[in-house]
Amino acid sequence: MNSNRDKLYALIRNIENVIVGKRKVIEKVVAALISGGHVLLEDVPGVGKTLMVHAIAKSLGCSFKRIQFTPDLLPSDITGVSVFNQKLGDFEFKVGPIMNQIIMADEINRTSPKTQSSLLEVLEEHQITVDGKTYKVEEPFMVLATQNPIEYEGTFPLPEAQLDRFMMKISMGYPEPDDEKAILRRFKTENPLNSLQPVLHASEILEIQNSVRDIYVDESIDDYIINIVKSTRNNPDIQLGASPRGSLALFRSAQAWAVINGRDYVLPDDVKELVKAVLGHRLIVKPEVRLRGQTSEDVLANVLKQVHIPVVRRNA
Repeated sequence: MNSNRDKLYALIRNIENVIVGKRKVIEKVVAALISGGHVLLEDVPGVGKTLMVHAIAKSLGCSFKRIQFTPDLLPSDITGVSVFNQKLGDFEFKVGPIMNQIIMADEINRTSPKTQSSLLEVLEEHQITVDGKTYKVEEPFMVLATQNPIEYEGTFPLPEAQLDRFMMKISMGYPEPDDEKAILRRFKTENPLNSLQPVLHASEILEIQNSVRDIYVDESIDDYIINIVKSTRNNPDIQLGASPRGSLALFRSAQAWAVINGRDYVLPDDVKELVKAVLGHRLIVKPEVRLRGQTSEDVLANVLKQVHIPVVRRNA
């Protein structure tokens, strides 16, 4: 356990060489990585979303591809296409960029719903199907998508079915003044991203992912997660509550959060820390709630106040 924590600490510190003052955001992305999930980074331009993804990709010894989502992007530009080989007299499959381990889906909401839907299968099942043939992607596999919440002209908001396939939706937020000053100094002469080196390799990530599933989760934590999710389905301010996929994502990410914090058991605080990132994008609040200026995160904060917090003792 301590070995895994040390490896993850080295990964987080490596990313912090580029991303300043965003420790919690980095930890949540790493938690999604080791629990086999995908992340949607949503924030205003210029706060470091793309830089964050590049820093993570360079810190991992895995294959990486960036896909720039545009209105004219086609599904075959992502998954690949079968072309006729005249020498062989048969069709052969030319793999697309999705057949890499770490994928950056930049500005994912700028492409058409048809192209967006080409990601549904690979996000959930880690495979693509082209011309009736199925191709497995190489593990570990993670999609880090970015989108801008401000500009709506020329964008196609992700449907609920696709949002539900992202384990977490995270906002970067503006840096604090001291952190912004540190950014100016750090980037004064050159981009620190250029000198970043891998600190974890694919085999180590897979090993940690397997260990996450062995983290002890008390039955009272199960009930705590279920009660939170159930409250989102019965809440008068919520039109659509979280799905069972949301329950499982919260369960698995809490296990990963325990690993990052050097524990072999999950605490209620692990669940509370991740609720907004894991469940916030899975909810649809009622129009009158939005008119009051409340978001799904605000409603979740009220839900957490109403759900009883269990007392958990470490597994013997």
